[in-house]
Amino acid sequence: MFYFDKENPEVMFTDNRELEDTLCDGRKLEVKPDKIMDFRNMEFEDKTFKLVIFDPPHMKSLGKNSWMAKKYGVLGETWREDIKKGFSECFRVLEDDGMLIFKWNETDIKVREVLELTDYNYVIGHKSGKLMKTHWLTFMKSEKQLKDSPKP
Repeated sequence: MFYFDKENPEVMFTDNRELEDTLCDGRKLEVKPDKIMDFRNMEFEDKTFKLVIFDPPHMKSLGKNSWMAKKYGVLGETWREDIKKGFSECFRVLEDDGMLIFKWNETDIKVREVLELTDYNYVIGHKSGKLMKTHWLTFMKSEKQLKDSPKP
């Protein structure tokens, strides 16, 4: 939803669905990715990108036809495994020293639970939103940022 310049040739938007709908308040909703793809198994070569933004669904208790589910997607029962695979794929397609921006809202699941699912430490972060539940975290694909790397 923060992908404003959909014509930017430097950006590729992927999602696992394509959708056009009218929300209950009359607004049009369009999810139209450049490429339909599952974040758990991306169709890119290793080290393809300098920057990846990972904004997976973050809610697991939505009705299938709710506007939030339509707009953002819904986590399934295997959400831990799915997010872990997503992190792994994001780092796989990142160049060495590439940056991963990760967005998470902790309405249903605390960010600390999600951070257990990646092998990397984040470098910087920022909370936003009215209730400060949306986290923007930046990771760097570097040996020094691996969780088990020795600290200076």
